[in-house]
Amino acid sequence: MTGNRKIYIIGFMGSGKSTMGRRLAALMEWQFLDLDDKIEEIAGKTIARIFSEDGEEEFRKMESETLKSLTGTVNVIISTGGGTPCHSGNMDYMLETGITVYLKMTPGQLASRLRDSSAERPLLKNIPDEEMLSFIGKKLSDREQWYTKAGITVDGLNPDPKQLKSMIESGSDN
Repeated sequence: MTGNRKIYIIGFMGSGKSTMGRRLAALMEWQFLDLDDKIEEIAGKTIARIFSEDGEEEFRKMESETLKSLTGTVNVIISTGGGTPCHSGNMDYMLETGITVYLKMTPGQLASRLRDSSAERPLLKNIPDEEMLSFIGKKLSDREQWYTKAGITVDGLNPDPKQLKSMIESGSDN
């Protein structure tokens, strides 16, 4: 891993970014950081409250500032928010400062995972169950242009942290 001391885990909400990030960090003996948790810590309120009180635009600004404030942090796996790569030049920043890993899933797989937690997710809380698959499909389609820039893409349904570690160390994709 020539010089890359950060690994960014990206993908749609519910794709398992935090779970994979923790597992990979333990395997590599690196620090794990969940970007949403860091934003909540700095703001002193939940992501849902930031969205409802300050709006998505303010959240995206905080998200980008928090991401870029981690410049000096090394040997860290960072799980990003689902929309992080799509705003404020964040994807280019992540590509320049580390290795990016996209946990790829289909809209159907994501909808199955997200149905039970939609109330806690600001972008889904007002979407009826019968419209969720369509909403996720559209949002995922909009975001793919950023997600597919990742250096490594893995199946998000059953990702293997050991295999991902090998891919990262060898610099291979897929």
